[in-house]
Amino acid sequence: MKKIMMAVVLISALAGLFAQGKQEEAQGDQLARIKASGQITVAMEGDWAPWTFHDENDKLVGFDTEVASAIADKLGVKASFVEGAWDGLFAGLDSGRYDMIANGVEITDERAQKYDFSEPYGYIHTSLVVRDDNTDIKSFEDLKGKKTANSIASTYMLLAEQYGAKVDSVDTLDETIAVVLAGRVDATLNADVSIADYLRVHPEAKIRIVANYPDPSRVAIPLRKGADSASLKAAVDQAIEELRTDGTLKAISEKYFGIDITKKN
Repeated sequence: MKKIMMAVVLISALAGLFAQGKQEEAQGDQLARIKASGQITVAMEGDWAPWTFHDENDKLVGFDTEVASAIADKLGVKASFVEGAWDGLFAGLDSGRYDMIANGVEITDERAQKYDFSEPYGYIHTSLVVRDDNTDIKSFEDLKGKKTANSIASTYMLLAEQYGAKVDSVDTLDETIAVVLAGRVDATLNADVSIADYLRVHPEAKIRIVANYPDPSRVAIPLRKGADSASLKAAVDQAIEELRTDGTLKAISEKYFGIDITKKN
């Protein structure tokens, strides 16, 4: 009986150590915490069609919404979406409120210094857009001394400033086009596929694309840097590759853009 009691005590102790080890592993690893909670928190704007927006039934939909959900499925968890203004998404990622951002985020050298990016899952070009009666701007070089409208700290704002433009801050694409049409700014920069979708929905809009930036931008998911997040990046990369291989990325892209923007360039 004494031996049996000792065996029970030993098994109980080992089980406790195993549980403690699992708890410590979860506390020190972001992917383990996500799996333990059963959900991954994804930040996005929610008002940038066709990437992430609300449909006629006020349901959150869009290319990034479906891609993030598909990635979550591959991780074995549910995607929990949190919407917010563009300039607050990265602050939320920095503070740990969000696990990742899915919002057509383009990889830049500056961002890559601070964040780990997943493998790209989209390739786009930046379009230069003006009111259709504007004859002063024909190229990016013509932006010098002009005024554009773009989201704060977006790649479009930085590119406009690079060409000498002064940038007014806006929050949504609809607001951006409105100030262009009103003549309050001379131009705006945005993803070619986003402008194409806007014109599909608003064919009467008196705007036109005058130039496309020659170098394609790579769209990916930013994650926090550090050993704590290394396993999450590896899992997200694997999920993206599986979704590309099985045709899911292509199908989602064609659903929202009418073309496949997910092909590797």
